Amino acid sequence: MTKNILLVGVGGQGTILASKILTLGLQKANYDVKMSEIHGMSQRGGSVTSHIRYSKEKVFSPVIELGQADVLVAFEKMEALRYLDYLKEGGKVFVNDFEIPGIPITSGQTEYPKGILEELKRCADTTVIEADKEAEKIGNSKVMNMILLGTIIGSMHLTEIDWDTILSENVKPQFLELNKLAIRRGIELAR
Repeated sequence: MTKNILLVGVGGQGTILASKILTLGLQKANYDVKMSEIHGMSQRGGSVTSHIRYSKEKVFSPVIELGQADVLVAFEKMEALRYLDYLKEGGKVFVNDFEIPGIPITSGQTEYPKGILEELKRCADTTVIEADKEAEKIGNSKVMNMILLGTIIGSMHLTEIDWDTILSENVKPQFLELNKLAIRRGIELAR
């Protein structure tokens, strides 16, 4: 049975790196994996999405259809609401309680929506993660993405994969231990 994970965020949050590490880990665990990334002006704070589909059998398409995501992981809370239609009934949302106001908001054309977390909780099984605070506890706010990756690993029962090795092959040595700690913290938060 194919599993579908949708990661959504804003450019610069490390969504693509988290997707890459997840995909490599699944491949090393002998899953057939397809990944698709969409970068919407990502360098300018635009929306970024990664579709990851995996199975022990053949996966034919990299794109998750509406209503088919088992897990939606949002690195920014407005993005969670924007992509909620992709979540299947009974699916799980992990949302980073973090705001990155887009250009219409920063230019004063509109305001950041209120009540996003309440709306998510009303519509889906939602776990709110304060990944920025958790990252600060570990020692560096830049590992928010690895904390959120850890929530995927924990919720999808992928802890048997050797994530430490995959990190060591894809992260600069000076940040390796920090990233390992962040993934472990994310796994704990997913429980």
